[in-house]
Amino acid sequence: MGTLRPFGATHLAIVAAVPLLGAALVATARARPALARPLCRALATGIAVNELVWYRYALAQGWVDLPHGLPLDLCDVTLWLTVYALATRAPWALEAVYYLGLAGSGMALLTPDLAGVPFPSYPAVKFFVAHGGVVASALFLVLSGMVRPRPGAWWRTFLGVNVFAAAVALVNARFGTNYMYLCEKPRSGSLLDLLGPWPWYVLAGELVALGLLFLLSLPFRGGEGRDRMAGRLRLP
Repeated sequence: MGTLRPFGATHLAIVAAVPLLGAALVATARARPALARPLCRALATGIAVNELVWYRYALAQGWVDLPHGLPLDLCDVTLWLTVYALATRAPWALEAVYYLGLAGSGMALLTPDLAGVPFPSYPAVKFFVAHGGVVASALFLVLSGMVRPRPGAWWRTFLGVNVFAAAVALVNARFGTNYMYLCEKPRSGSLLDLLGPWPWYVLAGELVALGLLFLLSLPFRGGEGRDRMAGRLRLP
């Protein structure tokens, strides 16, 4: 096994496969609307099982050494929000998955933190399955019309992330952890490398996140734009 070269052929193929999966799910649900709910449940189950198997593997490997190894990174929260949104289709959860799935997990797919992780090992494959599953689910939900973010949803999502980050910062300060990369950048390359040293990259990251969420809100600004974007799928 070797290492995954960022933006190499394998990495780009994985990234390209994710929106193709989302498009295939949308096409299936539009062709057979009765399958929309089962598809949501199947996605929720698959994502949850993949993550629970990973927890068991991490425990067996001794990688969970409390308080280290807890699912307190934003991608962990987004993943379980995705499971909840797919299972319940609660409006607030669907909105959060749309914004955080595309802006957060999408960025993780583009700049994976896999320094020192061989490919295709189980940890590397699990990383792409988990993040890819979230992004594909977000695309499925929005392009099928099951997500129609309400006015201000992007701003509420941003505030929610900051409240969570503040709580995580307290955990980091108390236990010396680095959840959400609030204390140190990831070892592998990421967008944070362009944003300066600590703590400036955290503050600059706030502006980047705000900009990404705002851009994601643009297709839904104005009733006509929302209707055109959603083309709502009527769930049986």
